[in-house]
Amino acid sequence: QVQLVESGGGLVQAGDSLRLSCAASGRTFNSYAMGWFRQAPGKEREFVAGISWSGSSTYYADSVKGRFTISRDNAKNTNSLQMNSLKPEDTAVYYCATAPTAYVTTRLSSYTYWGQGTQVTVSS
Repeated sequence: QVQLVESGGGLVQAGDSLRLSCAASGRTFNSYAMGWFRQAPGKEREFVAGISWSGSSTYYADSVKGRFTISRDNAKNTNSLQMNSLKPEDTAVYYCATAPTAYVTTRLSSYTYWGQGTQVTVSS
């Protein structure tokens, strides 16, 4: 059974940092792109960051560029999202996902496996 499990969410103040982690089990995703999405109350799920299968290529939403960094460890079947300089507008449930493509994709429909999400709340 394939599972993606996120961890690392929490309540922080504006300007603080958090590191989200995603652990995959049930199969290896070394040849899959991985990504992070988020969904705030009343809003659609949106792309945050993505990374290619090798980790050599990354892509970020404009709203997080320069503040968030995605990375992966294929040996451990994990990836992480380092979030710095957090803002109240970053408050959302964050989801880890994988797409059966080697290269980064921002399209939500391309992602076939999803985690259950982890809550990030940033207070002002």
